[in-house]
Amino acid sequence: MVHLLNNPDTVIIGAGIGGLSAAIALQQLGKKVKVFERASELKEMGAGIVLSANAIKALEKLGLADEVRQAGSPVKTAEIRTQDGQFLVHMPVHKLAERYGTYSYLIYRPDLQRICYEKLEPNTVVLGKKFLRLEQDRNKITSFFEDGEIQNSDLLIGADGVHSRVRQYIMEESALRYSGFTAVRGISNFEDARFPAELGGGFEAWGKGKRFGFSHLGKGRVFWFAAINAPQGTIVKADNPKHIALHQFKGWWDPIVEVIDSTNEENILVHDIFDRKPVKKWHKGKVTLMGDAAHPMLPNLGQGGAQAMEDALILARCLKQSPQDIEQALSHYEQERIPRVTKIVQGSRMMARLMQLENPVAIKVRNQVLRKMPDELKINRLDWILGYKA
Repeated sequence: MVHLLNNPDTVIIGAGIGGLSAAIALQQLGKKVKVFERASELKEMGAGIVLSANAIKALEKLGLADEVRQAGSPVKTAEIRTQDGQFLVHMPVHKLAERYGTYSYLIYRPDLQRICYEKLEPNTVVLGKKFLRLEQDRNKITSFFEDGEIQNSDLLIGADGVHSRVRQYIMEESALRYSGFTAVRGISNFEDARFPAELGGGFEAWGKGKRFGFSHLGKGRVFWFAAINAPQGTIVKADNPKHIALHQFKGWWDPIVEVIDSTNEENILVHDIFDRKPVKKWHKGKVTLMGDAAHPMLPNLGQGGAQAMEDALILARCLKQSPQDIEQALSHYEQERIPRVTKIVQGSRMMARLMQLENPVAIKVRNQVLRKMPDELKINRLDWILGYKA
């Protein structure tokens, strides 16, 4: 028997960072919102997420910035080194903080998700609800779920990630693009006198076709990641990711093997990394996309979460400006967001190629350029991303 749920103004599919941010932004406008999540518990992947100045500005508008600062760790040192520890670049984090009024923060993803969730009105999020499909007519959108329940709404937002079902309704399927590298990520309790916890931040080391980074996460934990060039599927299918990471970084600068070795196997995640070719339209009628459902990007500019939060704020603003015409609001939302995220998707791919170089001559040239780059140029190259206020 079909069970019809009480109707909200807006249905959001997916309770990740983007979906929860959109729900907060819309509730700030007085909208009735329901978020449906297929997982039976609210559980982001257990890794770290960096929140740069534009993300912190978005969190301030969502009323979450203070809690995020308390739960996370400020990035007060950020270095790039060679695989044997030779110094390449010191990012001007203090100058950036002075310019934008905030440091970047690293936070445990589940902590950020919990902070977003607790900001919402009670019973906004419905767990264990697998979205199957939708139908749309002039009056309403009907969402169908695996358990037989259906839900009507005036607006539907697909925040259901890189494998979005809502996206399949809006456009023809476009292939995911493999980045060429696999990410291995871990969380550990680890101390190193060269990178004291009170300073926050950490380092990256770049080698031939792979790189390693680690940073303080707050509460005595560090987050580390490895990006390893490999054919799609080869590392993901392996049984012992810790052993693979130790083997891949054997002989590298000494804190690297130590931090991997200090990590319990169950605290290590392995994922092939993908994006999609940017598209020029995200909506169909009163159904739209946001975050990874709209514009999955490689992590090389650290902007995945930030862009989902920007989407949420701009979408809410467009709906506020055109309250009687949802389709017009969705068109304005696209016009404002698509050029920016397209540039970031493309920039992230370009950075991936630069970071994951394998040619020794190209690596040598890159490293020489990095060593000579003045702080002002580093800051100006990032200003269009970090200086943006949603």
